[in-house]
Amino acid sequence: MSYSEGSVSFRPAGEDDWVTTVPNRPVVAGDDLWADANSRAEVNVGSAALRLGEKTGITFLALDDRTTQIRLAQGSLIVRVRHVDDDDTYEIDTPNIAFTLLQPGEYRVDVSEDGSQTITTVWHGHGRVTGGGFTYTVVAGQSATFTGSDHLDYDLEQLPGQDQFDDWAFDRDAREDRADSANYVSTEMTGYEDLDDYGNWSYVAGYGQCWQPRAVVMGWAPYRFGHWVWVAPFGWTWVEDEPWGFAPFHYGRWAFVGGGWFWVPGPVVVRPLWAPALVAFVGGGPGFSFSAGVGVGWFPLAPGEVFVPGYHVSRAYVNNVNITNTSVNITKVTNVYNTVIINKTTTVNNITYVNQHVNNGVTVVSHDTFVNARPVAQNVMKVDPREIAAAPVSHGVTAEPVRASVVGAGRPVSVRPPAAVMSRPVVAVRTPLPPPRPITQQQAAAGGHLNQQLLVRPAGPSRPAPAGQGTQPQKSEEGFKPFSQPAGGNTQVKPIPQTQPRVWEQQGSSQVQGQSDDHNGQVWNRNAQTGAKEYGTPQQQSTPQETHPLVRPAPPVQPRNEQQEQQQAEKFHQWQQQRPASPPPAEHQSQPKPAPPPKSEPPRKSH
Repeated sequence: MSYSEGSVSFRPAGEDDWVTTVPNRPVVAGDDLWADANSRAEVNVGSAALRLGEKTGITFLALDDRTTQIRLAQGSLIVRVRHVDDDDTYEIDTPNIAFTLLQPGEYRVDVSEDGSQTITTVWHGHGRVTGGGFTYTVVAGQSATFTGSDHLDYDLEQLPGQDQFDDWAFDRDAREDRADSANYVSTEMTGYEDLDDYGNWSYVAGYGQCWQPRAVVMGWAPYRFGHWVWVAPFGWTWVEDEPWGFAPFHYGRWAFVGGGWFWVPGPVVVRPLWAPALVAFVGGGPGFSFSAGVGVGWFPLAPGEVFVPGYHVSRAYVNNVNITNTSVNITKVTNVYNTVIINKTTTVNNITYVNQHVNNGVTVVSHDTFVNARPVAQNVMKVDPREIAAAPVSHGVTAEPVRASVVGAGRPVSVRPPAAVMSRPVVAVRTPLPPPRPITQQQAAAGGHLNQQLLVRPAGPSRPAPAGQGTQPQKSEEGFKPFSQPAGGNTQVKPIPQTQPRVWEQQGSSQVQGQSDDHNGQVWNRNAQTGAKEYGTPQQQSTPQETHPLVRPAPPVQPRNEQQEQQQAEKFHQWQQQRPASPPPAEHQSQPKPAPPPKSEPPRKSH
């Protein structure tokens, strides 16, 4: 959640509580957003940006490192997609159509207040509309209107004039395009575009190019000015207060150098893997308490230190989440992996953690502050440094979540979005998983030990993932050894294969494709998104027959008859004839940028 203006509310997956949005809170499948009158919101998912206009309601139906599927019940949504691989899916589902974005570009989708009409606008890119038993192609420069439900009336027009919502979205795009931080990290690292305004990049001996925040308060330390929330399926997740506080707390590592904290982003890879919090915990095990009381402490992991997730993972995930976020030695990962996962020992005492011994580097709060999403900086426990040094260090915390852990720090809203809008079903090509159950039901089903069920263990035998299109080999760096399968496997970081089940494949097919044995459950990487795709959460697994109550499959696609084909051709020809003439080629200019286009035309962008 990167930006909100006006009255924007949020409902966590599985819950019925609408609260105010909290910046930097990760968004996962099942979450709802509502932008009220005179309001706007923005969500970043990797390099993609989703922007909500006023009176707009969306649900994240699926959100992982390959799939972004949005339910748009009403209102206006502008999507800017920078990168699309062959196995990436961007789908926007409305009450009468499913709109699949096939190329990088800028798209807008408008759904009428009663849900009977959808308008798709493509400034740049290429999309496919599915609905009413047919598919339609919408290309750059087109605005297509679809009215009806079982039978769609289809009109093709030129691009409309830009309104204030368009101008705002294009201004946000330009801000991202100018981000200097793209020189140092992947643009798929969610939140990188916020770094320029709040810090500086510099070279730090031993770590390379690092980022340091400006104007932090006295006593500032990483993972102190924010709060903890419970975000399924990852468990305990950190939410930082500062407007720049997403990328530096879910990617890379922190180093204390010369009396100040520097964020070390790690190697530049095509798809860096998100993590809920790159920390180690102090004294968070059962039965342990400080002299000041029962508390939970933590400190940021330093470069080269191994992160072991506190949720079900495979060995391949442990490898990838570390090599995409830090220069790490393979022996370290193997030793920690064997200790924590193979030997099932959550406490690690034979490793020296650098930041555990930095003055003021460890943060400790009470158990109640931790589980109730209270602000950490205002509730820090004073613990003698000798106690902290002697406390056991673990890669997870045993605290069980409560309802407040899921709802988070947002305040209850006085006005909820219209119930008719948030319960309105949409048409989809791709099958999303059913929404999760409320946290109280999950805890009851787990016998009060939901967090214990997520403690790390193998999720099944790992296997090599196929290399994706456009992935470049990584540079060899000192201390950085990419993992590979034995017998000469590929040493580059590989994208994880798609695992979401597709029940309605081919628009209405009844054939069901099951999930593989070691890739189960809800997945997400980038903010999002979007972890990786190699873990499972038993409480979210469901039978293939169970479907999302607000999603219905698009009717099976039928071949058009001769008359219908002729009508399609005529509409396209008419649109083409009405297109404004292309301007003559401009003479070579020495200026670095062309003059901005007139307001009636969409701005030109490079991808």
